[in-house]
Amino acid sequence: MKLAKYISLILIFGFAHMVYGQSQVGTIRGKVIDASSGEPLIGVNVLVVGTSDGASTDVDGTFSLKVPEGTYSLRLSYVSYQNKKIEGIEVKAGDITVLDNIALSTATAKMEEVVVTAGAVRNSEAAMLTMKRTSPQMLDGISSEKFDKIGVSDAAQALKKVTGVSVEGGKYVYVRGLGDRYTNTMLNSVEIPSLDPNRNSLQVDIFPSNLIENMVINKTASAELPADFTGGIVNIETIDFPERPIFDISTSFTYNPQMHFNSNYLTYEGSDTDFLGFDNGARELPNEAKGESIPSPLSGTSDNSVYEFVNSFNPTLGPKQKTNNMDYSLGLTLGDQYKVGDDKALGYIVSGKYSNKTKYYNNYVYGEWQNALNAENFDLVRSTTQNGTVAENNVFLGGLAGIAYKAGQSKFKLTGMHLQNGESRSANFLVDNSESAPGQSGYIGESYNLEYSERSITNFLLNGTHYFDNANWEIDWRLSPTFSTMNDPDLRKTTYTIKSNGDYTFNAGAGGFPSRTWRYMDEVNLVGRVNISGDYELFDNPATVKFGGSHVYKQRDYDILSYTASFFGNQFDWQGNPSEILIDDHIYGNGGTIYYQSGNPDPNPNAYNSNSSNTAVYVSNQFSLIPNVRTNIGLRVENYVLRHTGRDISYAQGATEAGINFDDEKVLDAFDFFPSANVIYNITDRMNLRFSYSKTIARPSFKEMSFAQILDPISNRIFNGGLYPIGSWDGNLHETRINNFDLRFESFLSGNQLISVSGFYKTFDDPIELVRLRASATSSEFQPRNVGNGEVYGAEFEFRKSFNFLSESLTNFGFSTNVTLVKSLIDMTDEEYNARKNREKEGQDIDDQRQMAGQAPYIINAGLTYDNADLNMDAGLFYNLKGETLVLVGGGTYPDVYSEPFHNLKFNLNKAFGPRNQYSLSVNVSNILNDRREEFYDGYNTVDKIYEAYSPARTYSVGFKYSF
Repeated sequence: MKLAKYISLILIFGFAHMVYGQSQVGTIRGKVIDASSGEPLIGVNVLVVGTSDGASTDVDGTFSLKVPEGTYSLRLSYVSYQNKKIEGIEVKAGDITVLDNIALSTATAKMEEVVVTAGAVRNSEAAMLTMKRTSPQMLDGISSEKFDKIGVSDAAQALKKVTGVSVEGGKYVYVRGLGDRYTNTMLNSVEIPSLDPNRNSLQVDIFPSNLIENMVINKTASAELPADFTGGIVNIETIDFPERPIFDISTSFTYNPQMHFNSNYLTYEGSDTDFLGFDNGARELPNEAKGESIPSPLSGTSDNSVYEFVNSFNPTLGPKQKTNNMDYSLGLTLGDQYKVGDDKALGYIVSGKYSNKTKYYNNYVYGEWQNALNAENFDLVRSTTQNGTVAENNVFLGGLAGIAYKAGQSKFKLTGMHLQNGESRSANFLVDNSESAPGQSGYIGESYNLEYSERSITNFLLNGTHYFDNANWEIDWRLSPTFSTMNDPDLRKTTYTIKSNGDYTFNAGAGGFPSRTWRYMDEVNLVGRVNISGDYELFDNPATVKFGGSHVYKQRDYDILSYTASFFGNQFDWQGNPSEILIDDHIYGNGGTIYYQSGNPDPNPNAYNSNSSNTAVYVSNQFSLIPNVRTNIGLRVENYVLRHTGRDISYAQGATEAGINFDDEKVLDAFDFFPSANVIYNITDRMNLRFSYSKTIARPSFKEMSFAQILDPISNRIFNGGLYPIGSWDGNLHETRINNFDLRFESFLSGNQLISVSGFYKTFDDPIELVRLRASATSSEFQPRNVGNGEVYGAEFEFRKSFNFLSESLTNFGFSTNVTLVKSLIDMTDEEYNARKNREKEGQDIDDQRQMAGQAPYIINAGLTYDNADLNMDAGLFYNLKGETLVLVGGGTYPDVYSEPFHNLKFNLNKAFGPRNQYSLSVNVSNILNDRREEFYDGYNTVDKIYEAYSPARTYSVGFKYSF
């Protein structure tokens, strides 16, 4: 019944839109901004020339006029601004003509009215460039208009085209090549947490492009922005007042010859709701397993109790083969705005997206290698290699609904968003462990992995903006709670050890016993913020003061529970098929020997509760004391407190005096001042020289500030929380404080053409990096640690140019490129330097400096485009490349790990057709060069060895959209 109700509402909306489209009246909508600041102008008079019809701009600088079908001119006038006349505005019955970017300049004596054609102001990309040109901060971004042209379906794909931006794993944004911890993500100017406990930044691929108004990356700080970023802050703004009625239905299909319709695809029986992105309880942990003791032959419980307990677990421990489908997605978006009285308007947006994607890698490789003990031996020593198959099914289901209301000098906005993501993984690997490496037993094994990860995020935003004193003063307030969950239910790992005679067994000292793990995370993120700004005069020159404050409270509960299959007696004659393990005859209490042991001491060292509180106040002032020079100086003050409840393994196992136990303990408590200064010299109206200085901070995450040990079940690599005192590390993980210096020259040419050259320099005090534990020879373990001080200096270059300078026939062709070049240096700690010197090879000269982890030496984005408005068609060939990057810090026994550059070449074609261009078709080809994703151990004077490698292969996709 609910489904029928929703379908009826959709049809009603669609009918209303179609009836509206048959009206004999059309609409002109537009936005008016200040040409020098880019800010919306409120109260501008807009008159239809030759009539008495007119309107005034509202709090967003927008206006709306209804007129009969025809061609019109508008005259815009505003006190102390130059009048502007826009000619040749074509209005069709039932349609909306949008003028996106009407810029008014301050009037000077004897200035005549400016006359432009309508085509010059129908470009939201031009509005983005205006924002970039007039902003007091250095920023880059991309508008919704550009999304269709470059053929992207989500925010991650779009951000690949922005200067200095790279996207890791198709979802995580890095700015200027800096790692994950140095980028912050905001939604509608409010901080939003990550869905992944292993990352600081949010996965931006979860945001469908049809919901986004624009995305802006602030690369320099200002007082009103959070201080915890260095590379950049990515702010995603969603649509609130659609410029034209929206009723879009879209679908797309992606085909990868290597991955899809493959009969060898691995999968397993999950739950009935996996196709919706969540588990319905089929993988739930049995209730008895949550107790302090579980039924086992060692606990004195009855044989039948042990049998029933083991049977309460799902018996499936291995994948099965099945032919998979190609990727597909579905989308629906509704939106419009309505006049509600003379100066009131109501807008709404409703959108939903569903996608189902599968990946199949038949040559996935993990490797563990060590430096040889002998200084004359340059070859790396193999510890373990894993070669096999990985199959993934990723389901996304998301929706957003929002309403916005404008009345007089106020605007209110309420949005709600829920995103649901479920990923199922199945893997089968051949494991080859070498006894020639220290700490290794030497064995051959075959492993099977079944995983499921369920993540969701629910966000609400209530926002109010109010203008006073003829719009000279503005108050903007925002309240935004976010609730996120991460559940990894029943991660199953089964590794047979293969004897020399070919028999299968389970060996604790080799491949280990079958294991199961449940991981849970719940997080609450509460944000309250108010900004106040006002215009005034300073020494007879215009100035703007801004001040305000914010409070951000976060709380996370995290828990890991693990269980291992054991044998109370002899094992069986195994055949190497995981389906044979948990049959009735093998279970204890029914003639067998298998029972489960808990790996969870009480209290659990892998359970923690953390909360943080960040209270901030700021003040800034933008003024111009020298002609053509604008200065914005500010100060932000943040009081940050992080509390942790958790304990280490020693305490959990009963060594209460030797162990560590925190009960809501303050592990970070800092009161910091963050000054910022941005100076802009306007060489001409369309040419700037910018300088910026700021102080920012990078704080450790909840996971990093913990005692948790987290095992990746496929690679067998272990993460250790930074609170653990291990070796010379004292467990005192703390913040990184950064000084940032930026210089940029930018020239904005006609037709959205641009030349920009930037230079930047940053110093890092105690940066945090993921370090390989050098004392651990039997396992691959890592820990976040503060390393030596660092510095980064680099340059950015951006260029957009049409080929019309060669010939008018090439006007529709253009070229764009942005290149980032970076040099990074870290001063090694004494421990790291000595560890490297102890394994120094003959002829090698170890320096006490190295590259910063996560910092790419270069990023290249380039595109060759074709855009023909008359044919309603655009196409492009786009190239992305990120340079070799230090991924994991080694030293001593272990070499460093670097990522290999990935050459990504993509083609996109978009074509609109139909009487109203209501149909649109997109064709994409990705990874045209068929490159591989690879990370390598980098040894001295030897062949690099694989740390992780797989092939994403070439993909083809076709998308179709219909707009009612």
